[in-house]
Amino acid sequence: MFSLPLRNGLDGLTRVRGGVLHRLVHFGRDVPVLVRVAQPARDRVVFGARASSHEAAEWGIERMRWALGIDQDIEPFYDRFRFDPLIGRSVRSDPGLRAGGKPDPFEALAWAICEQLIEFSRAAAIERRLIARLGRRCAVSGMRDSPSAAVLAVQAPALLQSLDLSGGRAVALVRAAREVARGRVDLYGCDHEQGWRRLRAIPGIGSWTVQMLALTGQGRLDQLPAGDVGYLKLVGRLQAGGDPWARATEEEVVEFFAPYAPWAGLAGLHALRVGGGSAASRIAA
Repeated sequence: MFSLPLRNGLDGLTRVRGGVLHRLVHFGRDVPVLVRVAQPARDRVVFGARASSHEAAEWGIERMRWALGIDQDIEPFYDRFRFDPLIGRSVRSDPGLRAGGKPDPFEALAWAICEQLIEFSRAAAIERRLIARLGRRCAVSGMRDSPSAAVLAVQAPALLQSLDLSGGRAVALVRAAREVARGRVDLYGCDHEQGWRRLRAIPGIGSWTVQMLALTGQGRLDQLPAGDVGYLKLVGRLQAGGDPWARATEEEVVEFFAPYAPWAGLAGLHALRVGGGSAASRIAA
């Protein structure tokens, strides 16, 4: 079972028209692929793509299937946690819930850097400016894709600051883009941990950023952005018997969700929905 997220993306990349989700992606560096997704029934999702080659169209569909979590096997998660005291009600009411992903893992990394320590609405506005200034535009559809690592790697941090990105995050984004563009960090590869270590060596990129990349860009449902304020508030409130001002530490959040391994990221999303956490809007599909 699956629930297609039929809403326009706040960063301006996803459009929904007549119940059909539209997204522009790029095959390689320069080949635009327009992917459309519809859900005529709860158990049926239909994909279509328009591109200059069959190979590019197939690639675009594969990336959107990945981003939407269509092929994730979450039945074992449902069987194990549908009666869990904390998240069971959410699991039973929305068994098709997925962690919303990005078709390009670098997009997930770039957006995680933009969203560090600021309100989500302000971060989304920064992302829209980045797309308008540096994103790739399709002349046929008029839609835009996020900036590539190669493009961001050659930008001056001052330009990114002019789009309201802080100085430290602007430098971190350029440095991360250079690592990816030059092949020193392979976001598509199987050895995610090696790439995470190289990224963590960049000042301004911490555990939350890497965990958001892992969860929303690499399909790692075992990864939980434990430092997110939504989780710090939720776990703090639960541990303090309902005190709305209580805050947990990042380590306490990790320990709290350890029993949900290897699905801590998905369990966290259900927990936020139960607890009304604001972080759910950043992650939920």
